[in-house]
Amino acid sequence: MSRDARELGSAWTKFQRHSFPRPSPALARYVDRYWVVSWDYEEPYRQLIVPYPNVHLVFNRSGGAYVNGVASGHQIRVLSGADGVFGVAFRPGCFRPFLGRSVSELTDTAVDASTVFHGEVPNAPSVAAVEEFLLAQQPAADPRTDSAAEAVNLIIAKPEITRVALLADALNTNARALQRLFAEYVGIGPKWVIRRYRLHEVTERLSTGGVVDWAALAADLGYADQAHFTRDFKSMFGESPTHYAERY
Repeated sequence: MSRDARELGSAWTKFQRHSFPRPSPALARYVDRYWVVSWDYEEPYRQLIVPYPNVHLVFNRSGGAYVNGVASGHQIRVLSGADGVFGVAFRPGCFRPFLGRSVSELTDTAVDASTVFHGEVPNAPSVAAVEEFLLAQQPAADPRTDSAAEAVNLIIAKPEITRVALLADALNTNARALQRLFAEYVGIGPKWVIRRYRLHEVTERLSTGGVVDWAALAADLGYADQAHFTRDFKSMFGESPTHYAERY
């Protein structure tokens, strides 16, 4: 089966526009970034969405908003016509105070924003309108939120952390306590988060161009062999590494 040419060689940039405004200092503790996406496709396009451990608040241009929990695997969204969305990406581990219960309850699901937030959801979202809305919702400080965020940040910052035991040692805790913290605050387990950020390094290298030595890269990321790396990558991204590389 032939591939859609619009997904090859960064051709998507001809059809989509993305921007990533930063949150105000008052919300930076909870919000990682805003994201604004618009597209214009005469023919429907199957958009591959790869997962990260962020909860998202998403506003449709046509009205309505929903909360997306952490997705444990890749998803496909069909984009058509001229449309767009406005999104809020919460920092990993930092949505629990807004939700008031375990974030794992949202994993792999989407719920209407009105079931999570109080007050009227903005119908015409903009950075200013969404900031005002979120500031009115701002919860009380929760120190375990900071602990969860610190754990995820450590995974991001230290590529040598390839196993939960190494993360537990770095944080002076144990694997069981980390499992509980991640389920409650991140919405998915620490093993998954470690694997996701190690695989993120693959896409970072792809974005710089050049030839990738897949066997050497698999070893750099802590995999015993290239086959294990390829299985992990395909389960997360929906495609083999070489197939995915054609997108760049």
